Amino acid sequence: MEFPIFLLYVTIAVSFYTSFMGGANDFANAFGTSVGSKAITIRQAVIIAIIAELIGAVFVGGHVTDTVRKGIVDPINFQADPMVLVYGLLAALIGSGLFLQLATHFGLPVSTTHAIVGAMVGFGIVSTGFGGVNWATVGSIAMSWVISPIGGGIVAFSTFRIIQRKVLENRFPLLAATKVVPVFVGLTIMVVGLSIVYKGMKNLHLDMPLPVALMYSGLLGLLIFFVVRIAMRGVSGGDRADQIVKVEGSFKFLQIFTAGYVAFAHGANDVANSIGPLAGIWSIYKNGIVGLQSEVPYWILLLGGTGIILGLAVLGYKVIETIGTKITAMTPSRGFAAEFSAASVVLLFSKLGMPVSTTHTLVGSVIGVGLARGIGALDFRVVRQIFMSWIVTIPLAAIGTIIAFEILKIIML
Repeated sequence: MEFPIFLLYVTIAVSFYTSFMGGANDFANAFGTSVGSKAITIRQAVIIAIIAELIGAVFVGGHVTDTVRKGIVDPINFQADPMVLVYGLLAALIGSGLFLQLATHFGLPVSTTHAIVGAMVGFGIVSTGFGGVNWATVGSIAMSWVISPIGGGIVAFSTFRIIQRKVLENRFPLLAATKVVPVFVGLTIMVVGLSIVYKGMKNLHLDMPLPVALMYSGLLGLLIFFVVRIAMRGVSGGDRADQIVKVEGSFKFLQIFTAGYVAFAHGANDVANSIGPLAGIWSIYKNGIVGLQSEVPYWILLLGGTGIILGLAVLGYKVIETIGTKITAMTPSRGFAAEFSAASVVLLFSKLGMPVSTTHTLVGSVIGVGLARGIGALDFRVVRQIFMSWIVTIPLAAIGTIIAFEILKIIML
């Protein structure tokens, strides 16, 4: 089998482009609420996100990935003619990248995972017909459109109502915060720790069974709870308005920490969306055959990570404005409730094997925070636009991939 070297270079460039657009759209997942609440400037958010995303992508990102992402089509169908799979994977990168660019242009937060799923659906249909697509998998992914935002919304609503009732509406909010904030700090540390040590960081050999992971992360959270509780003793303030300002300040750092974790997790988990197809094509180029899984060299992880951070640095502000300011007004306490809830729900569903989107979960969490303040706090015109963009993600990415695949066949054959 003859593999044109220029086709490999084209794939590398397109993979970088898709990573760039993924970073531009998904940046808001981590820092949209932090920037919207003015807990951090967008320049500071970009710097923190660059570090967290790159570390997650390069050092923790998957070193083995499925040749055909998410099991939408069976690679065995292409063993007789691996070049068909090459064209299909390249077309999937083009289709998903173009859709992400379109969504980012309009400031709409969409799922990069669902974009690549839609792209693979399009490739499956055009190459092997409707019967060649694993529709059960597609259906389970579509279910996450409902599960993700509802789960995030319920947890965020409950979390912020606790903050409202126990702290913000208290006669002495700063005193109340000394009791409530340490609890949330401990829970946040526990959630982050659990996500790292329980089947989260296999490349670093941190893959503990659930009981052990719960024990270690719980002890760490408890330790941090006592440290913060002691540190906040004796905190006092002036009038009630001044106390509220100080309370919001205590949530600011917690919100930034949670956002940094989300960025780290995004770099570790979502880099495969753009480099998975490239890894599959690289494997075919090196070995001449189709494999079910592909080794991911460090240079490919670095390529994907670099694309993500450049995308978030150049175009990330577009989607940040939507999540951070347009759905509902943000403060550090509201932003923390949304970020903490999204991270917790994604962790829970991921460990249960349910395919959920960080983007969908976070948007649902932001809506939940808005509902906790009253239905009038939400801009339903923006919410409707976001929901519509989710519905069209798979079909539009699929159509773009089909068109790209047909053009590639005409050029290459």
